[in-house]
Amino acid sequence: MTEKTSLPTQRRTLDARLAFHAASRPEQTAILHDGNRTSYAQLHRESSRGACALRADGLGKGARVAYLGKESESYYELLFACAKSGVVLVPINWRLAADEAEYILRDSSAELLFVEQEFLPVAQQLLPELPELRKLVLLDCADPAGPTVAEWKESGAAAEEPSGSHTDDPIAQMYTSGTMGYPKGVVLAHRTFFAVRGLLDEHGLDWIDFKPGDRSLIGISGSHIGGIWWATQGFNAGITNVVIRSFTSGEALDLFRSSGITTACMVPAMLLMLLAEPGASSEDFATLRKTVYGGSPISESLLQRCIDTLKCDLAQIYGLTETGNTAVCLPPQDHVPGSPRLRAAGRPYPGVELRIIDEGGNPVGPGVIGEVCIKTPAHMLEYWRLPDATAGTLIDGWVHTGDAGYLDEDGYLFIQDRIKEMIIRSGENIYPAEVENAISAHPAVLDVAVVGVPDERWGEAVQAFIARRPGASVAPHEIRAFLRGRIADFKIPTKYEFIDAVPRNPSGKILRRVLRERFWGERERAVN
Repeated sequence: MTEKTSLPTQRRTLDARLAFHAASRPEQTAILHDGNRTSYAQLHRESSRGACALRADGLGKGARVAYLGKESESYYELLFACAKSGVVLVPINWRLAADEAEYILRDSSAELLFVEQEFLPVAQQLLPELPELRKLVLLDCADPAGPTVAEWKESGAAAEEPSGSHTDDPIAQMYTSGTMGYPKGVVLAHRTFFAVRGLLDEHGLDWIDFKPGDRSLIGISGSHIGGIWWATQGFNAGITNVVIRSFTSGEALDLFRSSGITTACMVPAMLLMLLAEPGASSEDFATLRKTVYGGSPISESLLQRCIDTLKCDLAQIYGLTETGNTAVCLPPQDHVPGSPRLRAAGRPYPGVELRIIDEGGNPVGPGVIGEVCIKTPAHMLEYWRLPDATAGTLIDGWVHTGDAGYLDEDGYLFIQDRIKEMIIRSGENIYPAEVENAISAHPAVLDVAVVGVPDERWGEAVQAFIARRPGASVAPHEIRAFLRGRIADFKIPTKYEFIDAVPRNPSGKILRRVLRERFWGERERAVN
């Protein structure tokens, strides 16, 4: 914030920062959600009660608790309760199928699951299969399955509040889709959520900034690194955070019209839907001064529409869960219509380093495409219980992203492709292997390959190439029906093509580039 909110080192933990705001601005609204207001004093008090309840449940530093629900005050109360107790929060994407949620709960060894009524049947189904999961805590209903969150907080009334956290303590474990069909738990420390703002403050840059009176729209789910990172930036700055339970363009537009939103973070697909809402015009965004966008590349046509309609500063961010979200930014001053820099992801923040390497691990010069490697103080601690995977991604402080790109002479990063073949649909990360694994279980499927293809609305669509078993017959709608409940709906392919054989190299690896070529070959870059 411009009232001088550079953050002293001793306050660079989420719990310490909340305590500071609760003392200095107790009546300031921290969360505005569905007409309900939560002040910083209330958020501090309720999260302290939660921290005591975690202690009463016998959970100490490093224990895991999971959250299965949409955005609400309860999610952020739990985040800060974990921060105060040293417990690690494991957010679960509510869009996941039951088997996918079970894997995360089992892998994380979560001992408590905070669950909304909408997802209670899934939680009750999974509970008997997970011996380490000791308790369900019900966020928005009463049920014999477990205590309500109010009852749970009351259970900790006699417990002593934990002593707090340190900047390198883990606070969140975010699951990313897995290249072999299984997600990995990316463990992030408190420092992850302070490093970028700290670097910007130190160098007097306003690429991403907050001002007194700001109202920040949290449009991205807290189960994503972009959502939890953006929310913590607002809380750390002591501003009002406007929460949407689940993003819809109509509700978001209503909030822009009625809630005085001044800054927001969205993925390009959200921006596209927002601007496509009937009657949407520049007047609806009169209070908006800055929009941060990222999660997937943005088309030049959509970016121009944002410039014309939002009429605010725009900042593009690029990074991974493993880098603690943003590591590269295309700041507002580079959003010049017609500039070639609009095709860039941006340039690194001060204190963040970029390196492009070839297949042998050697740095390459400007204009040469290779793997993007990033050194940032916000990087992950580890992949949970995967030391070999950690060592293969985080090497001497450098995160090897799996993205292909190049640097220009001025140090701007241009992303060209994804070495690891991940698909990004509306900011959701999808790995082909997990979708292929699900489709291959269909009795009519002999072989299958999945790739991302250009889609004007979602950035990329999931396309499946299927080779059927001899004599078998199956139609796209039958595959879609088969996949429902096996994988999340957003991972189910929307496009299908039946082929004689899936192209593979001599070692059996699917040649996805061959399949992608006719969709991406005429484009300047192989991401959308």
